[in-house]
Amino acid sequence: MTIGILIQHTAVPRICLWIFSVSSIARPYLGALELAVLEELWNRGALDAKTTHRGVGERRGISLNTVQSTLERLFRKGFLLREKVSHAFLYTPALQREELMEKLIGEVVETLSDGRPEPMLAAFVDLAAKVDEENLTRLEQLIAKRRTDSGEEVP
Repeated sequence: MTIGILIQHTAVPRICLWIFSVSSIARPYLGALELAVLEELWNRGALDAKTTHRGVGERRGISLNTVQSTLERLFRKGFLLREKVSHAFLYTPALQREELMEKLIGEVVETLSDGRPEPMLAAFVDLAAKVDEENLTRLEQLIAKRRTDSGEEVP
């Protein structure tokens, strides 16, 4: 399985996460609109479809029906929870942003690492270093904090 990120440089930058199976059949995991809807819900809390459309759909020039379909799709995928209030559903994220990142990264690592964490850890450190050297210091601080919080001795 191969993971790819597609960034389309348009008036509204679009980012899509694609997962390619070993058989080379691609399927979008989270599309640009799905990510935008999640972002709106993370930032604003529980929303109905009309309010979500005002925050996401109008800017993009898409219909309320498209936003409703996106909310339904995210609900079926397990990314959203919903509660019926009067004649409308209120949607909330099932996972916070950090939890979703952890889940996605965990799936990538599980799929690509073949049970060996070293290549993933090396790739992560290399990626962090490419952004800037301060990231390595931040990683060391995060590791030390995690060890302290879990009661491990910090070397």
